Amino acid sequence: MTERYIGLMSGTSLDGVDGVLIEFSDSKPRVAIHRTAPFATNLRAELLALNTPGSNELHRAALAANALARIYAQVVADLLAGAGLQAPDVQAIGVHGQTVRHRPQELDADAQQGLAAVGYTLQINNPALLAELTGIDVVADFRSRDVAAGGQGAPLVPAFHREVFGRPGETMAVLNIGGIANLSVLGADAGVLGFDCGPGNALMDHWCRLHTGQPFDTGGAWAAGGTVHQPLLQALLAEPYLAKAPPKSTGRDLFNPQWLTARLQPFDALAPADIQATLTEFTASACVASVASYGKESKSLIVCGGGALNTHLMQRLQAGLPQLAVASSEAQGLPPLQVEAAAFAWLARRTLRREAGNLASVTGARGARVLGAIYPA
Repeated sequence: MTERYIGLMSGTSLDGVDGVLIEFSDSKPRVAIHRTAPFATNLRAELLALNTPGSNELHRAALAANALARIYAQVVADLLAGAGLQAPDVQAIGVHGQTVRHRPQELDADAQQGLAAVGYTLQINNPALLAELTGIDVVADFRSRDVAAGGQGAPLVPAFHREVFGRPGETMAVLNIGGIANLSVLGADAGVLGFDCGPGNALMDHWCRLHTGQPFDTGGAWAAGGTVHQPLLQALLAEPYLAKAPPKSTGRDLFNPQWLTARLQPFDALAPADIQATLTEFTASACVASVASYGKESKSLIVCGGGALNTHLMQRLQAGLPQLAVASSEAQGLPPLQVEAAAFAWLARRTLRREAGNLASVTGARGARVLGAIYPA
């Protein structure tokens, strides 16, 4: 029997929502249809602002969550219409929500009582409203259960990468480049390692929007026309997070415009195009170092996320990893903008089946956990 799930993803790139309808049968999950919806300028600005402390945050976050739920519902409606289906034909929706803070294992330790910090991860969302608007069960809040078990809560996609990209007896490396870049190493023995490498598109997109008015550097053409400034690149690569051993995860809490401004101060005479070239090289270098350290047994690197569409970035990855074949996940039958949304459809199915969705080897949690909260239609 075929089961159908919808996955919805809005990531740290803050460009909009990707939605997929996934069919599950005896074979690997198959994407039946993909739809997207961009964020309105004012909503994007508000989501970005909510990444940093500000006034009246609870009220603003609640209204942003309602706005997100309405966009999610529209994407669901578009998917159903495109597939010729009705709400009862879908088992559940897996929705990630919009991460605005990610601080696992921080802040609330109590040394006197011997309590380790749990920290938190926060995704803006209103899954109850989404269930109301769509008439479909919704699974949400996937990360917090792993954090409660002492984990990073991220990345969660390596388990899905193993499902769709893994090959028995062969080590595979999968690099997801969204706003933040994360690496999955799928071992020949079926073991999995995964962690956030560092910045993906977030800093590049910020700089491009600031200086060109465009939401991103299409194909990396602007960066390709600039010159990498080595002293700035070394200053960026000196970020301590990059040298930490996994398990580790990060986000806009660290790699944000304020972080970048502080590091650009000694280099304010550089041309904007040269800074864009250097930011692109920074993302590539951090990813290359991660693959070289943890995925060197792989013969290929599968790249997904928006970064896979950046031709210049892909060329820099290949230049840094000449021993690997670097290629988009499109070559594996799953286009790069569909992978994360598909992962949350897959995770929603595991939640309903009471199957673990995390990998302790990736997040550092105390063990396997069923992730997510269910909001019945």
